[in-house]
Amino acid sequence: MCEGEDTTIRVAVIIASTRTGRFGPTVAEWFAGRARRRPGLTVDLIDLAAAALPATLPDEDTAAPPQVAALAPRLAAADAFAIVTPEYNQSFPAPLKTAIDWFCAEWRAKPVAIIGYGRDSGGALAAAQLRQVFAELDAVTIRDGLLLPRYWELFAADGSWPRRSADCTMAVTTTLDRLTWWARALRDARTARPY
Repeated sequence: MCEGEDTTIRVAVIIASTRTGRFGPTVAEWFAGRARRRPGLTVDLIDLAAAALPATLPDEDTAAPPQVAALAPRLAAADAFAIVTPEYNQSFPAPLKTAIDWFCAEWRAKPVAIIGYGRDSGGALAAAQLRQVFAELDAVTIRDGLLLPRYWELFAADGSWPRRSADCTMAVTTTLDRLTWWARALRDARTARPY
């Protein structure tokens, strides 16, 4: 490591749902809060509802719309991604697919943790599909993501989420450990040999 080299890992936490009344911000704030407790990690919380990316992609030689141009440097600066997604109809939300498709190099050779939530599957089907999509973009989805089945049952009596005894309060440590390891390894590899 060279003197003055930035060793901070930048994690972009992306809220995939744009629906009214969505639960995604609650999960994302919790995950981002756990990540912020770790020395050497910085978090950029990206809400796709606020990003308001256009749903229609133009030809490749067309200039990027302002919303896309504004989000691109935030994604490019990230060393790792955490995608917080619900499972809708056994898949992930359309605004997330649109966001993924607007970008290419920004995802390449970077790790992705998937934090899914939903009914009984906890987002497992959405996570499986996202693994296929990110593989096509040369991103590396980590095995140790989080699935939150019946997330509404994880509220504590005082209304806080998640309750201390919830499995996810322990599993998030493993997810952050793996995401950080992959972020460092892939950043070092990209530095040594650009992808």
